This record gives sequence, C-alpha cells and structure tokens, in this order.
Amino acid sequence: MKRARLMWHASEMSSRRLPAADGALIQIVDAALADADRRSGEWLVCRPGCTQCCVGVFAINQLDAVRLQQGLAELEQTDAARVGRIRLRARASAARLAAEFPGNVRTGVLDEGPEAEERFAEFANDEVCPVLDPETGLCDLYEARPMTCRTFGPPVRAEGGLGVCELCFHGASDEQIAACEIVVDPDDVESKLLGNWRGREVRAGRRLLRSA
Repeated sequence: MKRARLMWHASEMSSRRLPAADGALIQIVDAALADADRRSGEWLVCRPGCTQCCVGVFAINQLDAVRLQQGLAELEQTDAARVGRIRLRARASAARLAAEFPGNVRTGVLDEGPEAEERFAEFANDEVCPVLDPETGLCDLYEARPMTCRTFGPPVRAEGGLGVCELCFHGASDEQIAACEIVVDPDDVESKLLGNWRGREVRAGRRLLRSA
C-alpha cells in the first residue's frame, strides 16, 4: 500500500475555518477506529513510538490541511520551540523533494492523470514525516493528524482489497482480517463537507503538505 508523509505549506489555507460538522466527522472516524481496535485485539500492534506509518508520502485534502494548520497555530501558543523544530524539518523535507515533486511545488497540489499517478507511486517513499519528533518517536500534531494517519493499522478497504499495516495481523486468516475491517466514514460525511467547501481552489483537493 502506498504510504505517504508530508511536507507542509498551506499558507493559502491559513485564513480558512473548518466546517462546523468537521468535529462530528472526527468523532465518527475515531469511534470507528476504536471499534476496529477492539475487534482486532492483539493483532493490532500499533503503539506510541511505532513509526512504521510515518514514512513515505500520501495525498491529503483541504480539511486535513486546515486541521494541521490550525493544530500548528495552537501548538505555537504553548510550545513555540517545538513548532520551530517542526518548521525546520518541514523546510528541509520540502527542499529534498522539490525537484521530483509530481505537481505544483508552490501550492502543493498534485498533478492528475495516469502518468502523474505512476510518478506519485514512486515518489518519496522513504521520506520521514516532518511532524514526527525524531527523539521521542511521537507525532507533534497528533490531535490534528490527517484522516489517513487516524485510520492506519486496521484493515481498510481500497481499490486493491483490504490493506493492513505490515506489522499487524501476523498469523491472522483472510477471514479474521476481514472481520476487523474499519468502515471509516459510512455516510461519506467527508466528501459532503469537501463538496460544500465554499471558495476552495481545487475540487478534488489532492495535495501534499509542503513546508511550514
């Protein structure tokens, strides 16, 4: 499964506000994850300090970007030094990836189409998330993390079938894995929120976090 981690610059998003229903969306997703965690039991080995899902890059949408932007701003009120370290890591990551970025480097929006998808599949798979604290192995913006981060670990259905973290579900049968599938957003609330987002610049909203 193509993983992804991000660099970050969402300057054009800084004046945006999350829709009121975004909080409900987070509650739905977190409840689904808790249920999948309960059903998965010892097969799900995700623990603080495990950074398997913090390496490689993935696409995010506008809601993810604004949550991260707001999370960074909130953290700056209480721990400006930590935010400074995040920014340094993000800018270094942006500099490393700019030359091969499969999209618009300035905006962070990814190109569309088969060729772009192929380029993205091979892009930055070893890049560590700049929001990951290298000393503690913890996410510095955990409460504001993107949806992909929130749901990584339990079986999630994608185009190729059920995907799971390669560290989890060792020894489980296909049936046992399927019984632990997480249905992230059964009523497609996220798509509805994105569809109603007034003034957004890109309807399909695929972007990478760039530099802070």
